[in-house]
Amino acid sequence: MKHTTLALLLSAALLAGCSSSDDTKNANGTGGATTAGVGAGYGANGANRGSAAPGSQEDLVQSAGDRIFFDTDRNSLTPQASATLDRQSAWLNKYPQVNVWVAGNCDERGTEEYNLALGQRRANADRDYLVAHGINKGRIETISYGKSRPIDAASTPAAWAQNRNAITSVR
Repeated sequence: MKHTTLALLLSAALLAGCSSSDDTKNANGTGGATTAGVGAGYGANGANRGSAAPGSQEDLVQSAGDRIFFDTDRNSLTPQASATLDRQSAWLNKYPQVNVWVAGNCDERGTEEYNLALGQRRANADRDYLVAHGINKGRIETISYGKSRPIDAASTPAAWAQNRNAITSVR
């Protein structure tokens, strides 16, 4: 009897530690959280759910999200990207002393030269959207890392989707 009760308690404890996630949302760039926990903690309405210092990188991540995603070989903004950039714009307006970097990234496919140029177009698209929504261009620096800084090093469509991004960082 004691072994059965112990086994049931152990099973319950193991099951309580399990969780599920919808990786398809993260893989195609539409989910709120991103790999390695970056971007986690902010809600769909951009509400800050953490206790980050105001105007910090953590506050940006929690309040607005720090990255947008792109389709293959594209630098045009998706509706999800525009929604994230709207939240970033509001956040940047709230903290006018904060300047940011926008880094454009690509997946592993294609030449280094092609991906550096595409990454720069992605970073510029991000910056241009923020500028069009009232953020001073002088507050935003852009850089392209091409395919040299993958979020996910796997060679799968899900990894490639995570790696096609522009990431905003407080500088």
